Amino acid sequence: MAIVISQNGQKAVKVDKSSFDQEDRLQQYIYENPDSIPLYDIKEDIRLLTLAREFPTTSGPIDAIGIDADGELYIIETKLYKNSDKRTVIAQALDYGAALWKHSNNFNEFIAILDEHTQKVFGSRAQEKIQDFFQLPNEETESLINTVRSNLNDGIFHFVVLMDKLDDRLKDLIIYVNQNSQFDIYAVELEYYKHDTYEIIIPRIFGAEVKKDIPTKKSLGRQWDWDSFKLRLAESGEEAVTAARQIIDWAESNDIGIYWMTNQSGSFVLGFDSKDGKKFYPFSVTGDALVSWNAWHQGDYCPSPFDKRGKRAEILERLKLIKDATVDVNKVDGNGAFKLSLNTMADKEARSKFFEVCLWIKNVLEAEQDE
Repeated sequence: MAIVISQNGQKAVKVDKSSFDQEDRLQQYIYENPDSIPLYDIKEDIRLLTLAREFPTTSGPIDAIGIDADGELYIIETKLYKNSDKRTVIAQALDYGAALWKHSNNFNEFIAILDEHTQKVFGSRAQEKIQDFFQLPNEETESLINTVRSNLNDGIFHFVVLMDKLDDRLKDLIIYVNQNSQFDIYAVELEYYKHDTYEIIIPRIFGAEVKKDIPTKKSLGRQWDWDSFKLRLAESGEEAVTAARQIIDWAESNDIGIYWMTNQSGSFVLGFDSKDGKKFYPFSVTGDALVSWNAWHQGDYCPSPFDKRGKRAEILERLKLIKDATVDVNKVDGNGAFKLSLNTMADKEARSKFFEVCLWIKNVLEAEQDE
C-alpha cells in the first residue's frame, strides 16, 4: 500500500510503505510517542504515560509499562512480523503479566524500578512525574498510586501488542481471549511511512470492539457508603456493625478522615493529615469485618516520618498491645501485617487501645508540622 502526500495541493509524492528494521527502533518510537497507540478507541480522552522501557521481570524485560489517569496499567510488547516468535507474542505478554504481578508482594521495589527509569529519562521520581503529567493535586496523586497498587495486586492489566503487520491467526486468538476471559488484550498494527525527514504512522487497533460476556473484576466494583456497608457487615453480626460505626464516629470527632473505597467486598480507610498535604492511610475497615493494615499500599510514599520503614513498624509494635490482634512486624510493607476482628473491637478495652494508637499517629504527624 502507498500513500500520497502533497504541499498546498501541489507537488504530490507517492510514498510506499516502509518498515521498522529492528524491534528496538519500534520500542523507542512508542516510548517517545505513546499517543501513536490509539487507546482512544478503548477509552475516551485517555492519556498514556509510559513510565519504563525494558522493565525487568523474572520472565525477561517488558518492552514498556504505562499507566493512565485512572491508575490502570498497560503492558506493551512490540514484535515485528518477520520475527519467527510472533506467534507466541500473546503467551509472552501473559507471561510478563504473571511476572509483573509478583511485584505486588513488594510494591516499594516496583516503584523503585520505575523511579530508576523516570529519573534517567525525566529527571524526577515516578510519583512526581505522574503528578506533573496528569496535573493532579497531592491527594489525587496518592489515590492514583493506590489504584496502581491495587491493580498490580489483583493482576489487572491491559496488554497491548504492537506489530507492523497482524495476521488472521493472531486476530482470532485475541477475539477468543477477550471474549472468554477477564484479560484485555489489544493488538495495534502500525503502518509506517518515511519521506525525507518525516515519519508517518497509521495505527489500527484490534480487540477494542470485542464485548465480553463475563464480568471483569473492575465491573463488579461499587462505591460504598455507610448504608451499603452496614448491610454487608450485618452478615458478620450486629457487634461488627456497631464497632464499625463507633470507629467512624470516633474518627470524625477527632478530625480523622473516613474515605469510602470502590471495590467488591466493601471498605473504608482512615486518613490522617500531614504537614505537606499528603494523607496517611494506615488502616482499612473491610466488609469481611476486619480492621487491617493499609500502610503497605503507600510504603515509602507515606508522609514523614512514616516514610521510614522503622517508624511504620513502630505502629505495629504498639498494636501488639491489643488483645487478640494478629501482628507481624516483618510484614510492615506487605499484606497481613495487622488484622483485628470487628467483633473484638466491640470490646471497649480493645477499642480504646486501637484509638490510642490512632491518636499517637495523629500527634506524631502534627509534631512534624510544628518543627
